[in-house]
Amino acid sequence: MAKKILIAEDSPTMRSLIVSTIVALGDFTIVEAANGFEALRILPREKVDLVITDINMPDINGLELVSFIKNNPNYSTTPLIIISTEGSERDREKGLALGADAYLVKPFEPRQLHELILRYLGEAS
Repeated sequence: MAKKILIAEDSPTMRSLIVSTIVALGDFTIVEAANGFEALRILPREKVDLVITDINMPDINGLELVSFIKNNPNYSTTPLIIISTEGSERDREKGLALGADAYLVKPFEPRQLHELILRYLGEAS
C-alpha cells in the first residue's frame, strides 16, 4: 500500500514542485492542502504517513500546524518536514523545537527532499 503524504503549502507553484518531486520517487499517495486550516480538516479524514508544510500561510500558519500535530496524540508520531523561505537559524530552531523532524529552506534541491522523505518513511536503502 502506498504511503500517504500531506502537503500544506499555499503557493500552487511550490505545491506543484513538491508534488512532482515526490512523484519522481515512486509510489506515494499525495494529499494537498492550500493552507494550514485545510490541512487540519484533512488530517482526521486521511491517515497520512508524513506531513510537509510551509510556514508562511494564511489563516493557520505552518508553525501552528506543527504545534497542533505534535501535541495531538493521534498524529504526534507522524514525521513532519517544514519547507520554508524563512531560513534563519532562529526560524529553524523554532520549527524543530515545536516538533518538526526536519527543516528545509527554499529553494531546495529535489535530492534534499528525496532524502528526507525516504529517511522519515523508512524506505532509505
